[in-house]
Amino acid sequence: MASPALTRNRYFDELSATPHLIWLGQNTNHVEAHPAVRTAMIRAIEENAFNAYAPPLGFERLRDAITADLGTPGAEALVTEGGVNALAMVCRARCRPGTTFVTTDPTWKWPCLFAEQAGATVIEIPIYDPACGYRLTPEALRANVDERTAIIYLVDPNNPLGIRYTRAEIEAFAGIARACGALLVHDCTYRDFADGHYPALLADPENTVVSLSFSKWLGLAGLRIGALVASSAVFEEMAARTTSVLGASVIAQRAAEAGLAVKPDWMAKVRRIDRANKAMIAEAAGRVEGLALPVFPSHGNFLVLETIGAGIRPEALVECYRRRGIMIRQGTYHTARFGDRFVKVSTSVPTPWVERFCDLLPVLAEEARTLNDLPAQF
Repeated sequence: MASPALTRNRYFDELSATPHLIWLGQNTNHVEAHPAVRTAMIRAIEENAFNAYAPPLGFERLRDAITADLGTPGAEALVTEGGVNALAMVCRARCRPGTTFVTTDPTWKWPCLFAEQAGATVIEIPIYDPACGYRLTPEALRANVDERTAIIYLVDPNNPLGIRYTRAEIEAFAGIARACGALLVHDCTYRDFADGHYPALLADPENTVVSLSFSKWLGLAGLRIGALVASSAVFEEMAARTTSVLGASVIAQRAAEAGLAVKPDWMAKVRRIDRANKAMIAEAAGRVEGLALPVFPSHGNFLVLETIGAGIRPEALVECYRRRGIMIRQGTYHTARFGDRFVKVSTSVPTPWVERFCDLLPVLAEEARTLNDLPAQF
Protein backbone atom coordinates (compact mmCIF):
# COMPACT_ATOMS: atom_id res chain seq x y z
CA MET A 1 0.00 0.00 0.00
CA ALA A 2 1.37 3.41 -1.00
CA SER A 3 2.21 5.83 1.78
CA PRO A 4 -0.35 8.67 1.88
CA ALA A 5 2.34 11.09 3.03
CA LEU A 6 4.71 10.12 0.22
CA THR A 7 1.93 10.14 -2.36
CA ARG A 8 1.02 13.70 -1.38
CA ASN A 9 4.64 14.82 -1.42
CA ARG A 10 5.28 13.29 -4.84
CA TYR A 11 2.14 14.96 -6.19
CA PHE A 12 3.56 18.39 -5.33
CA ASP A 13 7.07 17.40 -6.35
CA GLU A 14 5.77 16.54 -9.80
CA LEU A 15 3.96 19.87 -10.02
CA SER A 16 7.12 21.72 -8.95
CA ALA A 17 9.13 19.88 -11.60
CA THR A 18 6.66 20.76 -14.38
CA PRO A 19 8.40 23.23 -16.73
CA HIS A 20 6.67 26.63 -16.87
CA LEU A 21 3.81 25.45 -14.67
CA ILE A 22 1.04 28.04 -14.27
CA TRP A 23 0.28 28.14 -10.52
CA LEU A 24 -3.38 29.05 -10.08
CA GLY A 25 -4.27 26.83 -7.14
CA GLN A 26 -2.45 27.90 -3.96
CA ASN A 27 -3.23 31.64 -3.72
CA THR A 28 0.46 32.38 -4.22
CA ASN A 29 1.65 35.66 -5.70
CA HIS A 30 3.61 35.35 -8.94
CA VAL A 31 3.83 39.01 -9.91
CA GLU A 32 7.51 39.76 -10.50
CA ALA A 33 9.18 40.75 -7.23
CA HIS A 34 9.70 44.41 -6.35
CA PRO A 35 13.31 45.44 -7.10
CA ALA A 36 13.83 46.51 -3.47
CA VAL A 37 12.83 43.06 -2.22
CA ARG A 38 15.06 41.29 -4.70
CA THR A 39 17.96 43.60 -3.79
CA ALA A 40 17.50 42.93 -0.07
CA MET A 41 17.67 39.16 -0.61
CA ILE A 42 20.72 39.37 -2.86
CA ARG A 43 22.49 41.65 -0.39
CA ALA A 44 21.81 39.21 2.45
CA ILE A 45 23.29 36.39 0.38
CA GLU A 46 26.34 38.39 -0.72
CA GLU A 47 26.99 39.40 2.89
CA ASN A 48 26.68 35.75 4.01
CA ALA A 49 24.02 36.84 6.49
CA PHE A 50 22.56 33.34 6.35
CA ASN A 51 25.61 31.88 8.12
CA ALA A 52 24.22 33.07 11.47
CA TYR A 53 20.91 32.48 13.23
CA ALA A 54 18.30 35.23 13.39
CA PRO A 55 16.94 36.48 16.74
CA PRO A 56 14.44 33.89 18.05
CA LEU A 57 11.42 36.22 17.84
CA GLY A 58 12.49 38.06 14.70
CA PHE A 59 14.61 41.10 13.91
CA GLU A 60 13.40 44.04 16.01
CA ARG A 61 13.08 46.31 12.99
CA LEU A 62 10.84 43.78 11.28
CA ARG A 63 8.74 43.19 14.40
CA ASP A 64 8.15 46.94 14.71
CA ALA A 65 7.29 47.24 11.02
CA ILE A 66 4.72 44.42 11.28
CA THR A 67 2.77 46.00 14.14
CA ALA A 68 2.96 49.43 12.49
CA ASP A 69 1.60 48.02 9.22
CA LEU A 70 -1.24 46.25 11.06
CA GLY A 71 -2.07 49.45 12.93
CA THR A 72 -1.83 47.88 16.37
CA PRO A 73 0.42 50.04 18.57
CA GLY A 74 1.36 48.37 21.82
CA ALA A 75 1.03 44.86 20.39
CA GLU A 76 3.97 42.51 19.93
CA ALA A 77 4.87 40.56 16.78
CA LEU A 78 6.46 37.12 16.82
CA VAL A 79 8.03 36.26 13.46
CA THR A 80 7.39 32.66 12.42
CA GLU A 81 8.29 30.28 9.60
CA GLY A 82 5.13 31.02 7.65
CA GLY A 83 1.72 31.98 8.99
CA VAL A 84 0.93 28.30 9.43
CA ASN A 85 3.55 27.97 12.18
CA ALA A 86 1.96 30.87 14.04
CA LEU A 87 -1.37 29.03 13.94
CA ALA A 88 0.20 25.76 15.04
CA MET A 89 1.74 27.58 18.00
CA VAL A 90 -1.63 28.97 19.07
CA CYS A 91 -3.25 25.54 18.87
CA ARG A 92 -0.49 23.99 20.98
CA ALA A 93 -0.98 26.70 23.58
CA ARG A 94 -4.75 26.53 23.95
CA CYS A 95 -6.15 23.25 22.59
CA ARG A 96 -6.32 20.10 24.71
CA PRO A 97 -8.68 17.14 25.26
CA GLY A 98 -12.11 18.31 26.38
CA THR A 99 -11.90 21.65 24.53
CA THR A 100 -13.47 22.72 21.24
CA PHE A 101 -12.02 24.58 18.27
CA VAL A 102 -14.78 26.46 16.44
CA THR A 103 -14.44 27.62 12.84
CA THR A 104 -16.39 27.85 9.60
CA ASP A 105 -16.98 25.40 6.76
CA PRO A 106 -15.25 26.10 4.45
CA THR A 107 -12.10 27.27 6.21
CA TRP A 108 -8.35 26.72 5.95
CA LYS A 109 -7.90 23.09 6.92
CA TRP A 110 -4.52 22.96 8.64
CA PRO A 111 -5.38 24.68 11.95
CA CYS A 112 -8.22 22.17 12.27
CA LEU A 113 -5.61 19.42 12.04
CA PHE A 114 -3.41 21.12 14.64
CA ALA A 115 -6.37 21.40 17.02
CA GLU A 116 -7.21 17.72 16.61
CA GLN A 117 -3.56 16.77 17.17
CA ALA A 118 -3.78 18.58 20.51
CA GLY A 119 -6.92 16.64 21.44
CA ALA A 120 -9.59 19.29 20.77
CA THR A 121 -12.91 18.65 19.05
CA VAL A 122 -13.31 20.69 15.85
CA ILE A 123 -16.71 22.29 15.20
CA GLU A 124 -17.24 23.61 11.67
CA ILE A 125 -20.18 25.97 11.14
CA PRO A 126 -21.51 25.75 7.55
CA ILE A 127 -21.38 29.07 5.65
CA TYR A 128 -21.45 27.93 2.01
CA ASP A 129 -24.98 29.23 1.62
CA PRO A 130 -26.40 32.35 -0.07
CA ALA A 131 -28.98 32.54 2.73
CA CYS A 132 -26.25 33.70 5.15
CA GLY A 133 -24.31 35.62 2.52
CA TYR A 134 -21.58 32.95 2.56
CA ARG A 135 -20.43 34.29 5.95
CA LEU A 136 -20.47 33.46 9.63
CA THR A 137 -23.11 35.32 11.60
CA PRO A 138 -22.86 36.23 15.29
CA GLU A 139 -26.03 34.19 15.92
CA ALA A 140 -24.52 31.05 14.34
CA LEU A 141 -21.29 31.49 16.28
CA ARG A 142 -23.08 32.04 19.58
CA ALA A 143 -25.05 28.81 19.07
CA ASN A 144 -21.85 26.78 18.67
CA VAL A 145 -19.68 27.96 21.55
CA ASP A 146 -19.75 27.23 25.28
CA GLU A 147 -17.40 26.99 28.24
CA ARG A 148 -15.42 24.24 26.47
CA THR A 149 -14.46 26.49 23.55
CA ALA A 150 -10.73 27.20 23.54
CA ILE A 151 -10.35 28.87 20.14
CA ILE A 152 -12.61 30.59 17.63
CA TYR A 153 -10.71 30.54 14.34
CA LEU A 154 -11.77 33.07 11.72
CA VAL A 155 -10.14 33.30 8.29
CA ASP A 156 -10.84 36.82 7.05
CA PRO A 157 -11.06 37.25 4.11
CA ASN A 158 -12.31 33.70 4.01
CA ASN A 159 -10.25 31.19 2.08
CA PRO A 160 -11.71 30.01 -0.30
CA LEU A 161 -14.90 32.10 -0.50
CA GLY A 162 -13.33 35.55 -0.34
CA ILE A 163 -15.93 37.26 1.85
CA ARG A 164 -14.66 39.96 4.24
CA TYR A 165 -16.14 40.69 7.66
CA THR A 166 -17.17 44.18 8.76
CA ARG A 167 -15.95 46.00 11.85
CA ALA A 168 -19.32 45.40 13.52
CA GLU A 169 -19.11 41.66 12.83
CA ILE A 170 -15.54 41.45 14.16
CA GLU A 171 -16.55 43.31 17.32
CA ALA A 172 -19.49 40.93 17.77
CA PHE A 173 -17.26 37.87 17.35
CA ALA A 174 -14.76 39.30 19.84
CA GLY A 175 -17.56 39.83 22.35
CA ILE A 176 -18.77 36.25 21.95
CA ALA A 177 -15.24 34.92 22.43
CA ARG A 178 -14.79 37.02 25.56
CA ALA A 179 -18.11 35.85 26.99
CA CYS A 180 -17.27 32.15 26.68
CA GLY A 181 -13.59 32.49 27.61
CA ALA A 182 -12.24 31.57 24.16
CA LEU A 183 -9.33 33.09 22.26
CA LEU A 184 -10.38 34.70 18.97
CA VAL A 185 -7.74 33.83 16.35
CA HIS A 186 -8.04 36.18 13.38
CA ASP A 187 -6.24 34.76 10.34
CA CYS A 188 -5.51 37.89 8.29
CA THR A 189 -3.44 36.23 5.56
CA TYR A 190 -5.46 37.91 2.79
CA ARG A 191 -6.16 41.28 4.44
CA ASP A 192 -4.05 43.18 1.91
CA PHE A 193 -6.42 42.23 -0.92
CA ALA A 194 -9.48 43.47 0.98
CA ASP A 195 -11.10 46.87 1.32
CA GLY A 196 -12.09 47.93 4.82
CA HIS A 197 -10.41 45.10 6.70
CA TYR A 198 -10.57 45.42 10.51
CA PRO A 199 -8.07 43.44 12.65
CA ALA A 200 -9.65 41.83 15.70
CA LEU A 201 -6.86 43.17 17.92
CA LEU A 202 -8.49 46.57 17.61
CA ALA A 203 -11.76 45.15 18.92
CA ASP A 204 -10.27 43.31 21.91
CA PRO A 205 -6.49 43.69 22.36
CA GLU A 206 -6.31 41.29 25.31
CA ASN A 207 -8.29 38.32 24.01
CA THR A 208 -7.39 38.05 20.34
CA VAL A 209 -4.46 36.94 18.19
CA VAL A 210 -3.78 37.94 14.58
CA SER A 211 -1.82 35.66 12.25
CA LEU A 212 -0.14 37.11 9.17
CA SER A 213 1.72 35.82 6.14
CA PHE A 214 4.17 37.25 3.62
CA SER A 215 3.38 34.44 1.16
CA LYS A 216 0.37 36.00 -0.55
CA TRP A 217 0.79 39.76 -0.74
CA LEU A 218 4.59 39.78 -1.11
CA GLY A 219 5.10 36.49 -2.96
CA LEU A 220 7.44 34.86 -0.42
CA ALA A 221 5.66 31.49 -0.12
CA GLY A 222 8.83 29.49 -0.76
CA LEU A 223 10.79 31.45 1.86
CA ARG A 224 8.34 30.58 4.68
CA ILE A 225 7.78 33.71 6.72
CA GLY A 226 4.79 34.94 8.70
CA ALA A 227 3.94 36.34 12.10
CA LEU A 228 1.69 36.24 15.12
CA VAL A 229 0.61 39.56 16.64
CA ALA A 230 -0.89 39.82 20.13
CA SER A 231 -0.94 41.76 23.37
CA SER A 232 2.14 41.50 25.58
CA ALA A 233 0.55 38.89 27.85
CA VAL A 234 -0.68 36.64 25.04
CA PHE A 235 2.59 37.17 23.16
CA GLU A 236 4.55 35.83 26.16
CA GLU A 237 2.22 32.83 26.39
CA MET A 238 2.73 31.99 22.73
CA ALA A 239 6.47 32.67 22.73
CA ALA A 240 6.80 30.00 25.41
CA ARG A 241 5.26 27.49 22.96
CA THR A 242 7.31 28.30 19.86
CA THR A 243 9.46 25.63 18.22
CA SER A 244 11.31 28.24 16.13
CA VAL A 245 13.83 28.83 18.91
CA LEU A 246 16.58 29.65 16.41
CA GLY A 247 14.56 32.20 14.45
CA ALA A 248 13.08 32.37 10.97
CA SER A 249 15.14 32.63 7.79
CA VAL A 250 17.44 35.65 7.73
CA ILE A 251 16.97 36.07 3.97
CA ALA A 252 13.19 35.86 4.30
CA GLN A 253 13.15 38.44 7.08
CA ARG A 254 15.27 40.88 5.07
CA ALA A 255 12.88 40.44 2.14
CA ALA A 256 9.90 41.05 4.43
CA GLU A 257 11.46 44.24 5.82
CA ALA A 258 12.05 45.55 2.32
CA GLY A 259 8.53 44.61 1.26
CA LEU A 260 6.89 46.48 4.11
CA ALA A 261 8.94 49.57 3.20
CA VAL A 262 7.52 49.65 -0.34
CA LYS A 263 4.12 48.11 0.41
CA PRO A 264 1.80 50.95 -0.74
CA ASP A 265 3.29 51.14 -4.24
CA TRP A 266 3.73 47.38 -4.50
CA MET A 267 0.19 46.51 -3.49
CA ALA A 268 -1.28 49.16 -5.80
CA LYS A 269 0.34 47.29 -8.68
CA VAL A 270 -0.55 43.81 -7.42
CA ARG A 271 -4.19 44.70 -6.74
CA ARG A 272 -4.56 46.31 -10.15
CA ILE A 273 -3.41 43.07 -11.79
CA ASP A 274 -5.50 40.98 -9.39
CA ARG A 275 -8.72 42.92 -10.11
CA ALA A 276 -8.23 42.71 -13.86
CA ASN A 277 -7.64 38.97 -13.65
CA LYS A 278 -10.83 38.47 -11.63
CA ALA A 279 -12.84 40.43 -14.19
CA MET A 280 -11.38 38.31 -16.98
CA ILE A 281 -12.33 35.06 -15.22
CA ALA A 282 -15.84 36.35 -14.50
CA GLU A 283 -16.35 37.13 -18.17
CA ALA A 284 -15.02 33.74 -19.28
CA ALA A 285 -17.17 31.85 -16.74
CA GLY A 286 -20.23 33.73 -17.94
CA ARG A 287 -19.75 32.23 -21.38
CA VAL A 288 -19.93 28.62 -20.09
CA GLU A 289 -23.45 27.52 -19.21
CA GLY A 290 -23.82 26.44 -15.60
CA LEU A 291 -20.59 27.92 -14.23
CA ALA A 292 -21.04 30.51 -11.49
CA LEU A 293 -19.11 32.81 -9.16
CA PRO A 294 -21.01 32.71 -5.84
CA VAL A 295 -18.88 35.52 -4.34
CA PHE A 296 -17.83 38.35 -6.63
CA PRO A 297 -15.77 40.35 -6.25
CA SER A 298 -13.65 38.33 -3.85
CA HIS A 299 -11.67 40.10 -1.13
CA GLY A 300 -8.91 37.51 -1.48
CA ASN A 301 -6.49 36.90 -4.33
CA PHE A 302 -8.64 34.05 -5.64
CA LEU A 303 -12.12 33.15 -6.85
CA VAL A 304 -14.45 30.25 -6.17
CA LEU A 305 -15.71 28.97 -9.52
CA GLU A 306 -18.80 26.85 -8.98
CA THR A 307 -18.99 23.87 -11.34
CA ILE A 308 -21.90 21.87 -9.94
CA GLY A 309 -24.48 23.73 -12.03
CA ALA A 310 -22.55 22.79 -15.16
CA GLY A 311 -22.52 19.11 -14.24
CA ILE A 312 -18.72 19.09 -13.86
CA ARG A 313 -16.82 17.31 -11.12
CA PRO A 314 -14.25 19.75 -9.69
CA GLU A 315 -11.55 17.06 -9.70
CA ALA A 316 -12.14 16.41 -13.41
CA LEU A 317 -11.63 20.07 -14.30
CA VAL A 318 -8.49 20.18 -12.13
CA GLU A 319 -7.09 17.18 -13.99
CA CYS A 320 -7.90 18.67 -17.40
CA TYR A 321 -5.99 21.82 -16.53
CA ARG A 322 -3.11 19.85 -15.00
CA ARG A 323 -2.60 18.08 -18.30
CA ARG A 324 -2.11 21.53 -19.89
CA GLY A 325 0.44 22.65 -17.30
CA ILE A 326 -2.00 24.66 -15.15
CA MET A 327 -2.70 24.01 -11.49
CA ILE A 328 -6.10 24.93 -10.02
CA ARG A 329 -7.56 23.60 -6.75
CA GLN A 330 -10.49 21.23 -6.17
CA GLY A 331 -13.00 22.24 -3.51
CA THR A 332 -12.41 19.16 -1.37
CA TYR A 333 -9.04 20.60 -0.32
CA HIS A 334 -11.05 23.06 1.77
CA THR A 335 -14.26 21.25 2.65
CA ALA A 336 -15.57 17.70 2.49
CA ARG A 337 -19.15 18.95 2.89
CA PHE A 338 -19.16 21.43 -0.01
CA GLY A 339 -16.11 20.38 -2.00
CA ASP A 340 -18.12 18.81 -4.80
CA ARG A 341 -19.42 22.25 -5.76
CA PHE A 342 -16.38 24.23 -6.87
CA VAL A 343 -12.79 24.80 -7.89
CA LYS A 344 -10.62 27.69 -6.70
CA VAL A 345 -8.52 29.85 -9.02
CA SER A 346 -5.74 32.20 -7.85
CA THR A 347 -5.58 35.70 -9.35
CA SER A 348 -2.38 37.43 -8.12
CA VAL A 349 -0.51 36.13 -11.15
CA PRO A 350 0.77 37.44 -14.50
CA THR A 351 -2.01 38.43 -16.88
CA PRO A 352 -1.00 35.90 -19.59
CA TRP A 353 -1.55 33.06 -17.11
CA VAL A 354 -5.19 34.03 -16.60
CA GLU A 355 -5.64 34.64 -20.32
CA ARG A 356 -4.51 31.05 -20.92
CA PHE A 357 -6.88 29.75 -18.22
CA CYS A 358 -9.80 31.64 -19.76
CA ASP A 359 -9.00 30.60 -23.33
CA LEU A 360 -9.08 26.93 -22.31
CA LEU A 361 -12.16 27.09 -20.08
CA PRO A 362 -14.91 26.32 -22.66
CA VAL A 363 -13.02 23.36 -24.15
CA LEU A 364 -11.90 21.92 -20.83
CA ALA A 365 -15.35 22.28 -19.31
CA GLU A 366 -16.62 19.95 -22.03
CA GLU A 367 -13.69 17.59 -21.67
CA ALA A 368 -14.10 17.41 -17.88
CA ARG A 369 -17.60 15.97 -18.28
CA THR A 370 -16.06 12.87 -19.90
CA LEU A 371 -13.39 12.15 -17.26
CA ASN A 372 -14.06 9.43 -14.72
CA ASP A 373 -10.73 7.80 -13.84
CA LEU A 374 -8.84 10.49 -11.95
CA PRO A 375 -5.53 10.43 -10.04
CA ALA A 376 -5.39 11.45 -6.39
CA GLN A 377 -5.44 15.19 -5.74
CA PHE A 378 -4.33 17.13 -2.69
